This record gives sequence, C-alpha cells and structure tokens, in this order.
Amino acid sequence: MGIRGWRASRWRVALSAVMLGALATGLPAVGPVAPAGAASLSPCGQGGGPSSRYDHVIWIWMENHNYGGVVGSGQAPFETALARACGSATSYHDVGSPSLPNYIGATSGGTQGINDDGDPSAHPLNVDNLFRQVRASGNSARSYLESMPGNCALVDHGAYWAHHNPAAYYVGGRDRADCHSDDVPLGAFGHDLYAGLPAFSFVAPNACDDTHTCPVSTGDTWLARWIPKIVASPAYRAGRTAVFVVWDEFTPMPNLVVAPHTPAGTRFGGWADHYALLRTTEDLLGLSHLGRAASAPSLRGPFRL
Repeated sequence: MGIRGWRASRWRVALSAVMLGALATGLPAVGPVAPAGAASLSPCGQGGGPSSRYDHVIWIWMENHNYGGVVGSGQAPFETALARACGSATSYHDVGSPSLPNYIGATSGGTQGINDDGDPSAHPLNVDNLFRQVRASGNSARSYLESMPGNCALVDHGAYWAHHNPAAYYVGGRDRADCHSDDVPLGAFGHDLYAGLPAFSFVAPNACDDTHTCPVSTGDTWLARWIPKIVASPAYRAGRTAVFVVWDEFTPMPNLVVAPHTPAGTRFGGWADHYALLRTTEDLLGLSHLGRAASAPSLRGPFRL
C-alpha cells in the first residue's frame, strides 16, 4: 500500500504505544508491527530513495536544552522514542546567543549583528530571508505561533514572546505585509495540515510548551500531541514532507529529523547547526543559499532527504 495507505487513527495510538514500549525495554523503535498485507505505520524508514524536491518543510522550534537533557531523558519519552524511530544529529550547534540571533541566523543566513532578545522595533531587518525566498519562488510560507494574540504580533503577550517569531523582524519589500497575512496563531496550523500546507511552515510553541519556562516533560507532551497530527496529514503521507524539530541553544542541542525515507535510528555525528538547517531546507525546496548557509553542510545525505 505504501505511505498513502496509512490509517491516521491507528497510527496515533500505535506509534505512541510502540515508541514508549521500546523506550522502556531499551529496544530501538522502528514502528508497530503491521498486520499481514498492511503498510508500515512508522513515520520514517519507509524505504526507497529520497525525493529530488520536497513539497513541504516544517520547522518546530523548542528552547534552551542540550542534547542529553532531552534525548534519552526520562522526562522526554516521546522525543527519545521519536529519535529512535527517525533521526537526529548528535553534534548540533547554535550560531549565537541568546535566543533571537539563532532564530534570525536560521532564517537569514547570519545573525545580523544581533546579540540580545530585543523585540522587532529594536531590530528591523531589511535583509533577504527564507520567508521572502520561498514566496519569490512562487510558493507560500507561514509562521504559526502558539498564544500569539493576533497576526504578526510585534510585542510579547503572556506566553507569546515576539523574539521567538523571526518573521516579525523582516521589514524589506513586502515582508511586513506578508507577516500580517501569514504570521498567524497556532490554531491555523491544525487547519492547514488538512486544508493545505504552505511550502515552508515555521512553528513555535509558547514559552511554556517550548520548555523555556516549563519542564522538558511539558515540551515532550506538546510534541506528542502535534507530531502524530503532522505525520497523519495528507501532506506527510504523500511522501514529500520533511519535519525538523530543533532547539535554539545550548550546544549540542537536541534535534529530530522526521521524513518518510529517513532510516529509523539514524544518528549523524558530523557538524550541524542552524545554518545547516537553512541550507538543507533551501535544497529541499529548490532555493539558492543565503549567507552562511552557502558554506554549511547539507543534511540531505545523512538523513536520506
């Protein structure tokens, strides 16, 4: 049957049960055992070669933990099991400090001299960026921010922190107008998963669910709700969607690579950072390379993307 034959409701139950069971027994999680004649229900390790181009790339950004504090942690059973079922880079580096330079570096190819978490009014950036790149190619890009009170909010509001929203910092050309139309509260992401995903999706939980102010277990629970929805969506089941879950800092950061052809349990020990994430995303979507992404390593080979 292949990827298109998945049954979403069965996957949500089966993957969580098998992943958590594998974690408890110390066995690698490779997905549930399917009945005879049924397709594998694992999100990764589907076999076959990688796609030459991808229709969708999704980034999910978490906060402020190193690799060992999440992957392998008793507070993160879902994330640990997902790393075993899919892939991760064990030497993933930040590109600045504190948070904001990492978000800006990942989306523009450089930190643009920023070394603080000032809001968009403090750092209006008229530079090329991934959101603009995607739109210039004729595709769409959207950001989905949990707890944001309205589109393209430029100041903090409760658990919504503006410096976790990089699209709000870009002001050149149509950037600000596009932010007001395509930088939206998280609820729209659940709708778009089934109504139609953009080519590039930037997803940020709020300051609790991203584990900046709440425990690792809170973020693990949040991802355990959202990742099954993503991989059960029509876009992912079509076989040309890649999902990257990354943390902003501190080196080495946790990260998860979830894509249909990524072999289960892939571990990449070479250099990776937010510029490598940008370069890989540009490669997957057929875009040119911004700034330091041009000299960063691509993650396509290690993860069969």
